[in-house]
Amino acid sequence: MTAPLQFGLVGFGNIGTGLVRTLAEQADRIARRVARPIVLRRIADVDTRPRPGVPYDASILVADAALLTDDPEIEAIVELIGGVEPARSIVERALQAGKHVVTANKALLALHGPELLALAAERGVGLLYEAAVGGGIPIIRALQQGLCANAIVSIQGIINGTCNYILTQMEERGLPFELALAEAQARGYAEPDPTFDIQGIDTAHKIAILASLAFGMDIRYPDVWVEGITAIQPIDIRYAREMGYAIKLLGIARQPEPDGPAEVRVHPTLIPQDSQLASVRGVYNGILVHGEPIGPTFYYGQGAGAKATSSAVLSDLMALAADARGFHPSSEARLRIPIGRKNLRPRESLETHYYLRFTVVDRPGTMAKLTAALGDRDISIESIIQHKPGGEDAPGLPGAATVTIVTHRAAEKNVRACLAALMASEICLAEPFVLRVEE
Repeated sequence: MTAPLQFGLVGFGNIGTGLVRTLAEQADRIARRVARPIVLRRIADVDTRPRPGVPYDASILVADAALLTDDPEIEAIVELIGGVEPARSIVERALQAGKHVVTANKALLALHGPELLALAAERGVGLLYEAAVGGGIPIIRALQQGLCANAIVSIQGIINGTCNYILTQMEERGLPFELALAEAQARGYAEPDPTFDIQGIDTAHKIAILASLAFGMDIRYPDVWVEGITAIQPIDIRYAREMGYAIKLLGIARQPEPDGPAEVRVHPTLIPQDSQLASVRGVYNGILVHGEPIGPTFYYGQGAGAKATSSAVLSDLMALAADARGFHPSSEARLRIPIGRKNLRPRESLETHYYLRFTVVDRPGTMAKLTAALGDRDISIESIIQHKPGGEDAPGLPGAATVTIVTHRAAEKNVRACLAALMASEICLAEPFVLRVEE
């Protein structure tokens, strides 16, 4: 009889209990599809109280993760506690002990992934992390295997369901950001402290992981330029719609030339309303990958939650159990991430299209000064709309008008210099608001 793959689970919260439920529910199907039975041997969590309604043997729940990493009968560790510590120490200990590791921990990988992958290779074991990006969307395996013959030119991803839900509610119902966030929290789509989501940090962790794989570079969270969605106002949603755009929080990784510099950034972005990404609503995720020679490919699905994460974690466990002769890491991870190797484009050299919103004095000559300031810095205007003075477009600012502009492709450094000059002039009554546009 083929020996089972015995694994230990570290972290028995919402995701961990969801994994155990899904493993029980799908047991027969999983058994038919892999060569080795998959058996949960032990669970570690600081909270050892019983979990009602979860199909597990209460005697296998312990508080000390070392009882799992040091158990010679356990072949793989599933880490679902999140955060950097103690997750990093537990994963390192498991790898050093010659155990495979499956993790959903994007923060850990975005900060320490290359060293952990190198340690796994040194010890001849696998470090699998399908659940770290996109929930149940198989984007990691797509990059590592399905697209591994391609030069990846760009990745554009809606990879945070909380932000996408908030922006969807702002667009569909005209809610201000604060009310949309409160509703997301009430529905369980946002944490009580939503900082990691709404400030773009969670998305930055994920796009760093994808960029590292796509470009074969040691790209980490500190390398990512990050802006969140907290400054988006309903008028920006409305103005964008009037110009044929939707606003989404995108993680963007781009390397136009093979072996050339890459750019990795996270920010709210205007995208055409008829694009695939604009159709991604609510808590769903969507990832658009452009490779050569294949061209664009699109990945869509649930990006978070116990069921989506369980699907991805179980796919990694099934990869470990697929062959009766045992798992060999080279069968999964065909792409390498050399430690320290990176070639990143400086932020100031970015070139893209821009959405600019100005609150300006409503008097003759203002528009001429505004357009001249742009033209003096080689910023060409694609479209311009002057909105009705006063009212909701410029509340509390009598004698003010709102002007929105979408530029042709322009340099980030030129746009920044122009905005600073206009802010110092007499025509701007508030700090100009800027978003980037992906055509």
